[in-house]
Parts: sequence; C-alpha cells; structure tokens
Amino acid sequence: MSPRLTMSAAAYKGIFATEKYLDESALPHTVLELVKIRASQINGCGYCVDMHSRDAKKAGETDERLFTVAAWRETEYFTDAERAALTLTEAVTRMADTPDPVPDDVWNEAARHFDEESLSALVLTIAQINLLNRIAVPLHKTAGGDA
Repeated sequence: MSPRLTMSAAAYKGIFATEKYLDESALPHTVLELVKIRASQINGCGYCVDMHSRDAKKAGETDERLFTVAAWRETEYFTDAERAALTLTEAVTRMADTPDPVPDDVWNEAARHFDEESLSALVLTIAQINLLNRIAVPLHKTAGGDA
C-alpha cells in the first residue's frame, strides 16, 4: 500500500518544534521512545512503531525491552517509572474506551515518578505521538515505506 499523499513541510513546522522541545526536555529519552512505541502499537501505526523502535535501538535500547513493549506488564525489563509512563500512555491513548480515562491512581503513580516538568513533557509526548499516528495511519505510511 503506497502513501496517499505527502504532507507539506509547512504543515509539520509546529510538530517539529514540539519534537525538538520534547527531545530537549527533562523526560528521559528512554521513556520518550517507549511511550511512542506503545501508543503507536495501540493505534496500529506500523510506520511509527518501526521508526521509534529503530530510534530507541540507536540510543542503546536492548532487544529484549523492544521486543516486549507490547507485553510490558508480563516482563521484568521495565522500571517502575517506565511502567507508570506506559500505564499513563495506555490510558490517554485509549481515552474513548472508558468513562474515567485517566483515573487518579494512574495519574498519581506517574506523578510519583516524574517531577512537574517531566510529567508535562510525558503528557505532551503521549499527545504528540497520538497526533502523529493519526496523520501516518490515514495517509498509509508503512514501516519500510517512504516517509
């Protein structure tokens, strides 16, 4: 399946600025990539799963952790902070699936592991990757395909 169209550089200007902010934020890069991978898995965005898995690998992420992001609850590979970030990612990504999309216990656990600046970057990362998935999927961006 080939891409339907290519977005203009101007359309991505704000997105790129947000990505730069997130890359320079206090949120650990490992968490940033894990969140992007997990949300992309949920949203069925193979293009983003592939890209962020490759980015994480280049940054030193292990195969074991990358292979098990989708089943992170059933592994011992992730820290408590990473688990809190992944739980928040799943809650925010699946907001329409429950009447209480981000319960206090989910939020409080994330807030226990991340200071206000990092938590802000975490929420923005989750929102940003959901936005990008919602661009890539309808445009038929595919893993291994043209960007």
